[in-house]
Amino acid sequence: MNKNFMYGIGAVKYKGEKVGYIGKDSFDLGGVKPESTEIEAEQVPGAPVLVIPNSNGKIAPKFDLIQLNFESLQQFLGGAIHKQGDKVTGWAAPVAALVMEGPWELELVSGQSVLIPNATLLSDLGGKLTLKETAKIEVELKVSAAAVADIPPYGVFETASLPAEWSEAKGWLLPKQTDTTAAG
Repeated sequence: MNKNFMYGIGAVKYKGEKVGYIGKDSFDLGGVKPESTEIEAEQVPGAPVLVIPNSNGKIAPKFDLIQLNFESLQQFLGGAIHKQGDKVTGWAAPVAALVMEGPWELELVSGQSVLIPNATLLSDLGGKLTLKETAKIEVELKVSAAAVADIPPYGVFETASLPAEWSEAKGWLLPKQTDTTAAG
């Protein structure tokens, strides 16, 4: 394992639980470049006199969940499970919009994990119903600020050495960012 590279989805976890198989070649970190405003002056043609940073770069992971059962349909799309006795026999779509927020871990084959303390799930049932493809849940995660001040929106750590804050008991957090740990 070479720690100078990040590659391969080993598992996607929501609140510490694996969510199922991800479609081959469907995972995209959805990186968005930082935004800034350039201030130009008449006296200085060809280059801005000031660049004002507006936002940092961010991620918005997208992937296709292809391992579908009635429970995963409910977990990712909301709605209701239907049972006959103890046996689950179906699922029905929700009447109202599903809002699912929380912690996500992207465990990589290369030995790192991308930890996201707070992301909102956007998903839909998609795919083709053919003998060459399967139905899928198309997932997008909108990364949000953590509910606790000074916690970064995401981080990358060695999977074998996740921070102590990354647990259900501690609220699925990352280490607080302080002036000494912030890039400057």
